[in-house]
Order: sequence, then C-alpha cells, then structure tokens
Amino acid sequence: MASVSPDPALNRGASRVNRISIIVPMLNEAEHVEHFVADVAAQDFDGEIELLVADGGSEDSSVERLRAAVARTGVSLTILENPARWVSQGLNACVRQATGDLLVRLDCHSRYPADYLRRCAEVAEAEPDAAAVGGIVIPEGRTPTERAVACAMDGPFGGIGWMRDTDRPVRRDSDVITYGAFRPETFRMVGYFDESLRRNQDDEFTNRIRLAGGRVVLDSTIKVLYTPRGSFRGVARQYFEYGRWKVDVMRKHRRVVSARSLAPPIFVGSLIVLIPLAFVSPAARLGLLAESAAYAGAAVFFGTRSLRRRHEPWRLLPIVAGVFPTFHVSYGVGLIDGLIRAARPG
Repeated sequence: MASVSPDPALNRGASRVNRISIIVPMLNEAEHVEHFVADVAAQDFDGEIELLVADGGSEDSSVERLRAAVARTGVSLTILENPARWVSQGLNACVRQATGDLLVRLDCHSRYPADYLRRCAEVAEAEPDAAAVGGIVIPEGRTPTERAVACAMDGPFGGIGWMRDTDRPVRRDSDVITYGAFRPETFRMVGYFDESLRRNQDDEFTNRIRLAGGRVVLDSTIKVLYTPRGSFRGVARQYFEYGRWKVDVMRKHRRVVSARSLAPPIFVGSLIVLIPLAFVSPAARLGLLAESAAYAGAAVFFGTRSLRRRHEPWRLLPIVAGVFPTFHVSYGVGLIDGLIRAARPG
C-alpha cells in the first residue's frame, strides 16, 4: 500500500474544550439507559454538555426511559433517527449535528466515572496534536457469568479490550482506544465512520487517523466500566462478529491491522487440520494433545492470575477457563468466515 503523507491539519494546536458533544448509538438499551443518563448527569466537567443519541428503532422502552431520565436530570438531549440501525450510521448522524469542541463517543451499555469527560478534555488539551484520545476498559460484571467474562477479558490471554502496562497512570500513543474523544476537525480531515462496517468501525477509524499522520493517544486515567455479555452464546456471537468484520477492515487498508488478530484463526485452523488427522496419524494425535495441554495450561494460569488480582472466588475458575476458548474459537471462526466471503466472486 502506498504511504500516506501526514496531514498537517491533524497536528495543529488545539483550543480549550469548553463544550462537549456526547455521541451515542442506541438500540434496545432499556435495561441500561437510566444508569447511562445518571452517569452523564454526574460528570464533573465544568463546561457545557450536549447529548446526541441516534436510536436505531428500539422496540423496547429505551426512548421513553431516556426521555424520562433526561427530564429528571436536566441533561440537554437530542434524539436522532437511525433507520439503518447500525452503529456507524448512528455515530455519523450524531457527528453531523454535534456542536462541541470535543466529540466523545459513548455507549449505553457501559458505565462512566464522574471524571470521564473532564479527563478526556484535559488530555485533549494537553496533547494538542492528538486527533483522538481515549482510555482503557475496566470490565465489571454482576452475574457469575458476567464476572467470569470480565476476568477473562482482563489479561493478555483474553484478547480484545486488554491493554498492557495500564495498572499505573500512563499516557502513550496507541493503535486503538476505547470509544474515543475527537476534535471536530478530525472528521473533516479523515471523513466519518465507515458505514459499510457493522463491527470494528472504531478500530478502522483510528487506523485511518494514524495512516493520515494523526496521533491516537491513550491515557489510562480515562476509564470505561464495561459490562460484558452474560451468556456464552452472547459472547460467542459478539466475538464471531468481531472476527468476521475484521476482514473488511484489513481488506479496506490492504494490511493486517495487528499480528495479534491472526492468533485465533491460526489456532482454529490448527484444530481443523489436527482433529481429523488425529484419527489416522499418531503424530497428529501427539500434536493435538500437546496443543490442547498448552492451551488448557494457559487458560488456567491466566484465569487464576485474573481471579487473584480481581479478588474473585475460585469457583469461577472453570467458567473463566471456558470463556477463553469461546473468545478465541468464535473470533477465529468469524475471521475465517470473513475470508471465505471475501474470496467469493461477486
């Protein structure tokens, strides 16, 4: 792929953040929307805040609960229609209506500490050449399965959502960030979120920023409290779609976004080869046994470490160990499915 020259407009000095536009895609979030509005209302940012929500045709009581919660708190709210229902179209509708000095992308499913917006603004002001700033994911569950999924996410073996060296305050350039806060000029320079992507639109957008010469800055003091899926089926569906849509991102930019993303499909591919061969080949049986033992050992090791660090009960260990292959196999199968679809003519 031809190199992209840095765009000087992405690196010019940035002004003070006096007004923040919160941009949110929403679809059937009745269970979470009241907590979300409460988090927005509790923010300690001392400037103006506007909340822009693009609803994808929610069929539960999301919109009604959203309006009621906002009426109680006094948050400035604009609800936009998102007939396409996908996240990218919803985000772009919000971006076009936003009037803030900083556009902060949030999600109803997550929780946000009271200092979230203020810290986004402070980092954006402190890093004037940053086109995007963001923080880290802190997975927190309520049910045993949600807590087990949170434990699996909270480590290098869990994959998506984990970032290294963030146990202490750190600020650094990054490939990806969670959700993200963007200066308005970022969208003028690199365009909007890719509306052909159902998943991974955030990663694709930050990748496009970096290819244009802009900086993506991660600050570990900016924290998103994420509630993971509460069932193995939900986790499998989520990670299958992550893998499937990763292919579209790689095709668009003609490059592997990260070497780490290839590990799950390689693992799945090895199982596809070794399992049938194990019925006829002693060498294949030995290879499958060795790979399975190594994987199980890694699952137990990283699961144990996460449980200890998060002070969770040991009875969750079998569930945590079962979440890891759900992550990896679902993601790997999804990426392989995406590759097969991409290879089909037409």
